[in-house]
Amino acid sequence: MLNSIRESLEKDGYAILPTVLKPDFLARTKKVMRAVQVQIEAEVGSDRLQRAGERGVLRLMMKFSPQFFTLLEIPEVLEVIDEMLSPTAILHLQNGFILPSLPAEERENVAQFQFHRDFPRYMNGYRASLNFLFAIDEFTENNGATLVVPGSHRKAKPPPDAYMQKNAVKAFCPAGGVIVFDSMLWHAAGNNTSGQDRFAINHQFTRSFFKQQFDYVRALGENTVIGLPPRSQQFLGYYTRVVSSLDQYYQPEEKRLYRRHQG
Repeated sequence: MLNSIRESLEKDGYAILPTVLKPDFLARTKKVMRAVQVQIEAEVGSDRLQRAGERGVLRLMMKFSPQFFTLLEIPEVLEVIDEMLSPTAILHLQNGFILPSLPAEERENVAQFQFHRDFPRYMNGYRASLNFLFAIDEFTENNGATLVVPGSHRKAKPPPDAYMQKNAVKAFCPAGGVIVFDSMLWHAAGNNTSGQDRFAINHQFTRSFFKQQFDYVRALGENTVIGLPPRSQQFLGYYTRVVSSLDQYYQPEEKRLYRRHQG
């Protein structure tokens, strides 16, 4: 499996693991995501969410439900991270997607429908970031399967839009599968014309010395984080915190906020 993924990532920039989540987990996750969407709107406000230019994006879901911590413990995903990125990688972001079925004119100004890179820093082939896009629903022809531009992760400059439109392919994926892709790969949400929302969850992992989208330790609370498995603590940035006082700096090694050998 690892050899196949490595070859696909190097050549095309993406690969698909067909089954890593079970049907009962998928059904439960969809219900929880719908509830979290309501909670986020209540906390942030619909006006601010609309100004962000997003549709159906759920950020910081772990704050609202422990269901989403379990996605940090999938053995197949951990194996790929260790081999293709780094054993000390951290979670840059976890975003949920409830992609609505929209007419063409409503998609024009929505950010996720535009071709983009999730890690916009070309580093001459050095892999600094990987994405894992979990298909909570099956990604199909008509429900907005993610569009990817094979090989575009190797390009220093953005390919012309006409090139991406012509060469993009739909990343079909069964429910419970995950699309692994180099974060330098140009991609966009596909057009959902199914009449139903399409559910997915995106994880982006980076080398440990890049800043996270959220300070997860502060956002979730230190007590919550230390109650998780050690690898999950690692992902959430618990071992790469920045000191804010001399007292924190001059601590014995086992008490330091930024631990040794973090990559």
